[in-house]
Amino acid sequence: MLNKVLIANRGEIAVRIVRACQELGIQSVVAYSEADRDSLAVRLADEAVCIGPAAPARSYLNPPALISAALITGCDSIHPGYGFLSENPYFAEMCADCKLTFIGPSAETIRLMGDKVIGRQTMRAAGVPTVPGSEGELKSVEEAIEVARTIGYPVLLKPSAGGGGRGMRVAYDESDLLRAYPTARAEAEAAFGRGDLLLEKYLTNVRHVEVQVLADSFGHAIHLGERDCSAQRRHQKIVEEAPSPVVTPELRARIGADAVRGITSIGYVNAGTLEFLMDQDGQYYFIEMNTRIQVEHPVTELVTDTDLVRWQLLIASGERLTLQQNAIRIARHAVECRINAEDPARDFLPAGGEIEFYLPPGGPGVRVDSHLYAGYTPPGNYDSLLAKIITYGDTRDDALNRMRRALHECIITGIKTTIPFQLALIDDPAFRAGRHHTGYVAELLQRWKSEQAATVA
Repeated sequence: MLNKVLIANRGEIAVRIVRACQELGIQSVVAYSEADRDSLAVRLADEAVCIGPAAPARSYLNPPALISAALITGCDSIHPGYGFLSENPYFAEMCADCKLTFIGPSAETIRLMGDKVIGRQTMRAAGVPTVPGSEGELKSVEEAIEVARTIGYPVLLKPSAGGGGRGMRVAYDESDLLRAYPTARAEAEAAFGRGDLLLEKYLTNVRHVEVQVLADSFGHAIHLGERDCSAQRRHQKIVEEAPSPVVTPELRARIGADAVRGITSIGYVNAGTLEFLMDQDGQYYFIEMNTRIQVEHPVTELVTDTDLVRWQLLIASGERLTLQQNAIRIARHAVECRINAEDPARDFLPAGGEIEFYLPPGGPGVRVDSHLYAGYTPPGNYDSLLAKIITYGDTRDDALNRMRRALHECIITGIKTTIPFQLALIDDPAFRAGRHHTGYVAELLQRWKSEQAATVA
């Protein structure tokens, strides 16, 4: 068993990892920036060590600072959480070189699946369906035009490195593509240090469905069903749920088997997620893999009664994954709302300020993962996520009704949040009927903003 873990992250995921360590009897050390000195994770951990100033490049994105923090505090392992260096193969290599267990897959696997070109080719070779598009990175705008003419418009330009929607551009015709190509390259270069682009068929009115997987170092791998993340804006997820309202048991078995076959083919170890786009006919296409824990992992935990972070720690400790595929049951429905410090009435403009009062929701079927407390001022240097409210019930309607109650119960004063819009989304007829797609939130947002403006007037 691991003895002492450095948590190379912040916010709610750092708190989540601290709690998992405590339950397993593992000591936890939180690495924090000067801006996070008063964070809840720092207060809860066994130890905390400052790794630098607020700027991420000098703290959470600074591998030498994190490695040094782990070594001077006597840690034997590092949990990267999500974001920051969680999918950085060089950081994983540095951990291995310094005899620190990286709680995640190997550097080689991260590098393989972090390159969207190679990752897609690898999954295709394993028999996993992929979106039609360029075979590799585009060498020029002329090549992009040639591929687009072959597969047909609309098409999507996307960086071969990175994620989160940055550098993505949709082109509906050749003139769009000519305009979008240099912009996408420049944004990809700024965000990821590489301007390399891929081109794929842009699928409209699709669902974003992802499959959670776990694998140990003894060759045993399973999937834990799917999550539906179609409620998103500009590729940023707002509401997630499990299971997907459009996935049948037969389809779940098929996409899950594809996911397991894909990760087995690369010798994957630890927790991971394969992301797919699904059309209206139930045909799905692999788009990328996240080689880390996901923000939305709690919905899978609640519907399968599985502690994913605990299993991350156990697998990294060399333990066997004792869960068997035929024992995994989707026992209920769960929904997660990401509560961000953003003003939805102003196009989700980031909002700052001190948390004057904080009352999380409670009661049956409600879970809250958060790092908030009254008097805390969330730093403006990082992601705007304040809390995750997760509700569950026997049916989707039960989970959604509980979410409505929980959102009404949640009180966060002193700062704008996304709760008002999420309440509108939860009660929207198309969403309640499960008819939404990846472009639906943008459509609903425009109607909601118009209604809000009319009410103010």
